[in-house]
Amino acid sequence: MLDTLTFLLEKLFLLAHVKLTSLLPPPPPRGREPPPASRDREESPPQPVGPEHRFSRGDLLEVPRTLFTHFGIYLGDGRVAHLIPDVLAGDGRRVQETVTNTRLVLGVLSKRASVRVDLVEDFAYGAGILLNATDRAACRCALPGEEVARRAERLVGSVSYSLLWNNCEHFVTHCRYGSAQSLQTDKFCEWLKSLIRDQRSAALTALLGLLSMACWGVSPGTSLPSLLVPFTLWMVS
Repeated sequence: MLDTLTFLLEKLFLLAHVKLTSLLPPPPPRGREPPPASRDREESPPQPVGPEHRFSRGDLLEVPRTLFTHFGIYLGDGRVAHLIPDVLAGDGRRVQETVTNTRLVLGVLSKRASVRVDLVEDFAYGAGILLNATDRAACRCALPGEEVARRAERLVGSVSYSLLWNNCEHFVTHCRYGSAQSLQTDKFCEWLKSLIRDQRSAALTALLGLLSMACWGVSPGTSLPSLLVPFTLWMVS
């Protein structure tokens, strides 16, 4: 059962979390190209650095994963504050142990998380680190580094968790810019809106409803969803 939930959550992560590079503004039109130096600076994506890089207190660190991007705030002395779902978020004796995949999945399902402080090496987990790349994607001015770090330190401990409305990106944007935002969530919501507004979705759900009635017979459990779901999608499209 847990393996099935893990698989479903991984697919949801794949849909809900997209690379920030897809959110960056497109290059300017050909007729108004900036000077070469400016063009290279605007178009070149941020390059990852290693954990040994000398970060500044209050820096926003990003670690691209296979299915999502993880975020944290650098506190100094090789320490990073980051929010992760964790079913043991309220257990102070065990919360600092290595977070396993099972704990992550159960934390997402139970909507429990913790803002914890780990070493940069443990936060990166062998991946490259993008430094302050969200500043460019979000087009927002960062608060002073000391204030950013203090905001993160005040939130260390157990917190509620939502995959779409209170995740690690909301935590770091609240600390660095003063208000919580997730560009990855915004992108997913736009994709979901376009999917709902596509009239082909209504036709597809109607077809699936007919197939379900053909396989399992006509009953309230099959006929009502087969009618209501396509009708709702059609009306909102």
